[in-house]
Amino acid sequence: MRIQYNKLWKILIDKNMKKVDLRDAAEISSNTIAKLSKNEPVRMDVLLKIAITLDCKVEDLFETVKEEQ
Repeated sequence: MRIQYNKLWKILIDKNMKKVDLRDAAEISSNTIAKLSKNEPVRMDVLLKIAITLDCKVEDLFETVKEEQ
């Protein structure tokens, strides 16, 4: 299983926000934004900060997908 943050990017589009806007509003690092962009895991407390900033649930930000073998 792997993580995809496509749901997060769709929320940003709907809210007319850029990644840098999210970084500033949620007070997260540019390194975290880079990890999200690469679909790498990030800490749950960071996802919680993003969810609070975007007024959504943590589970609205990502999905898990089964890796093809």
